Amino acid sequence: MYLGIDLGTSGVKVLLMDDAQTVRGEAQAPLSVSRPHPGWSEQSPADWIAATARALDELAAAQPLSKVRGIGLSGQMHGAVLVDASGEVLRPCILWNDTRAHVEAAEMDAAPDWRRISGNIVFPGFTAPKLEWVRRNEQDLFERTALVLLPKDYLRLWLTGEAVSEMSDAAGTSWLDTGARDWSDGLLAASGLDRAQMPRLVEGSTPSGKLRAALGERWGMTASVIVAGGGGDNAASAVGVGVVKPGTAFVSLGTSGVLFAADDAYRPAPETAVHSFCHALPGTWHQMGVILSATDALEWYARVVGSDAASLTGGLGPLRAPGRTLFLPYLGGERTPHNDAAIRGAFVGLEHAADTAALTRAVLEGVTHALTDCRQALAATGTRIERLIAVGGGSRSDYWLSAIATALDVTVELPAAGDYGAAFGAARLGMMAATGAGAELATTPPIARRIVPEDGLRAAFADAHARYTETYRSLKGLS
Repeated sequence: MYLGIDLGTSGVKVLLMDDAQTVRGEAQAPLSVSRPHPGWSEQSPADWIAATARALDELAAAQPLSKVRGIGLSGQMHGAVLVDASGEVLRPCILWNDTRAHVEAAEMDAAPDWRRISGNIVFPGFTAPKLEWVRRNEQDLFERTALVLLPKDYLRLWLTGEAVSEMSDAAGTSWLDTGARDWSDGLLAASGLDRAQMPRLVEGSTPSGKLRAALGERWGMTASVIVAGGGGDNAASAVGVGVVKPGTAFVSLGTSGVLFAADDAYRPAPETAVHSFCHALPGTWHQMGVILSATDALEWYARVVGSDAASLTGGLGPLRAPGRTLFLPYLGGERTPHNDAAIRGAFVGLEHAADTAALTRAVLEGVTHALTDCRQALAATGTRIERLIAVGGGSRSDYWLSAIATALDVTVELPAAGDYGAAFGAARLGMMAATGAGAELATTPPIARRIVPEDGLRAAFADAHARYTETYRSLKGLS
């Protein structure tokens, strides 16, 4: 048996998987976010521990955990947990979606070493600019910081007593030499830190420590349980759906949208705003395009018209050519490829014929155009996509998936019913660490259906995307 523990922003999920990789049980515990000032987003690490313990208590009550051999961790990335020399947390964790460090991020990104070494833009949500904000605004806490941890790695410290991180999560700090898969002493020094304040690094599929005896006794597990390095949430999700080899990718239609492609080479292209991170498996990397509003855009429109997403999309019928109306889904700015926090969304080209169904299609098409931008940005890095798996709540819309397949010119595959997300991927990583197995365990789940591109509509979607691009440029005064 193997456990996967996924520390999300809204809750902790634990999942139990057997040797045949069949899910045997799961439990969840909710979390809340504190926003004490505009643009701030924080959580107490103590709440993570309490939620994880509750979820494990619930799982252990329903399913004996005595046969657990390995535990894998996944979680929200980029958070900054500051720990003092006595092991006490100094302040609430500054989360991935906290934007207070935008000035610090811009200053750091303007210095060429950050992009050159980390392979990425220094985004405000990354960890390094948050530490710079703390150094400037909470200097006493900065000076007392003995250890900087990412969220899931604070859970690891509690579970094992070991201060360890792994490559996929560390790549999102801006301190990692992503090509060398090691901390950059130069970038740490630029942040007023040194290697002694950072966790040691392991690969996600290798051991990071063993479960502490007292916790093992609480849940009926032995002291020999291995805790794997694990992975950041998207890397762990990729392991869960078998996206670990070149040419494989997944598209996630959640609140935000992600186009994630695995690769066996490091292909940085920070000018594209593509994330070039280490994968959770040795010798692998990934490129990731991120859009900030996917199902979030559809839910926004549903609220405006007094409906719900399922009702709006359920009656759209077969895919048709995009209409004159365009929707730009930049409700809270955009990441790939624009790196534009100021841009906002828009309907353009409204006409008398633009009824609710037409505007629903425009919203779905707008998100699809944004994902097309991501596909083009990934292609500019040399990353190829030959197989694309769809996950997330938006994947319940066949119309949307048909639009994506047509616009990206790739067949979209839908997994059979089951949980193949980050917690499942974490359990797989726990299995790898405990057994010594490798990427061969990260198989693709059974595929229920495939949605192929509509060849007759491909040119219409390409034309609509060209209009979409020109509209963005016009809004920004670029044309």
